Amino acid sequence: MGTLPAMALVHTCTVETLEGVTGRSSQVFGAAVSFKCFVESRTRRVRSQQTGNETTSSTTVYARRDAAHGPASFAVGSRVTLPSGRVAEVIELADRDGGGLATPDHLEIILT
Repeated sequence: MGTLPAMALVHTCTVETLEGVTGRSSQVFGAAVSFKCFVESRTRRVRSQQTGNETTSSTTVYARRDAAHGPASFAVGSRVTLPSGRVAEVIELADRDGGGLATPDHLEIILT
């Protein structure tokens, strides 16, 4: 199937990729990059694959695998500005690559 169809990407968001932390514990973010996506507002509990901690997600964003600058743009802790203007933090990223199977390859960006 390839990727998500353009007609499904009805929203535009921006991402500021978390690039690191300074010696004073301040987060450093890259420039905002916009991308087309589909935003789903739904509250659910999510367990972080990195820490194992459980947290609440209120939004999941679906985008093409080449959105912004690819999966690396959505590192945990990055900021995503939603169409509503709300700024949310990336909790988890699921890179859905079907490896050539008839599935829509995409990113699931799970936000606070």
